[in-house]
Amino acid sequence: MKEKIILLVEDNPDDVELTMRAFKKNNIANRIVVAKDGVEALDYLFCTGQYAGRDKKDSPVVVLLDLKLPKVNGLEVLERIRKHDATKLLPVVILTSSEEERDLIQSYKLGANSYVQKPVSFEEFVKAVKQLGLYWLVLNRSPELA
Repeated sequence: MKEKIILLVEDNPDDVELTMRAFKKNNIANRIVVAKDGVEALDYLFCTGQYAGRDKKDSPVVVLLDLKLPKVNGLEVLERIRKHDATKLLPVVILTSSEEERDLIQSYKLGANSYVQKPVSFEEFVKAVKQLGLYWLVLNRSPELA
């Protein structure tokens, strides 16, 4: 069975650490690839830049995408994912602290599969990550991507 990789696109090291701790606490042992900005995320997804030699079979089964990213913002990353044949069906979960209604609306207009506002407390965040992991890694059935 193919390893289920999660692409976490997050520029805040504290949020990366919090997410990793929440995955560990919930026994989610999937390989997690962290991209610190939008360019790195796109390079990973499309096997360009520093990921030019990456095996395309090592693609994520879900992307957890922050919106407020350096270089290329999360909405633009989402837009590029949806425009490319190889990634247009890839599940993308917006995981952000943004409370802006326009971010929520624009995310869904661009094809986000889900929009989750990061809870403030660690315990609530752990619960949210557990639910995300259960749904996207266990319950959800996705098509094989090319």
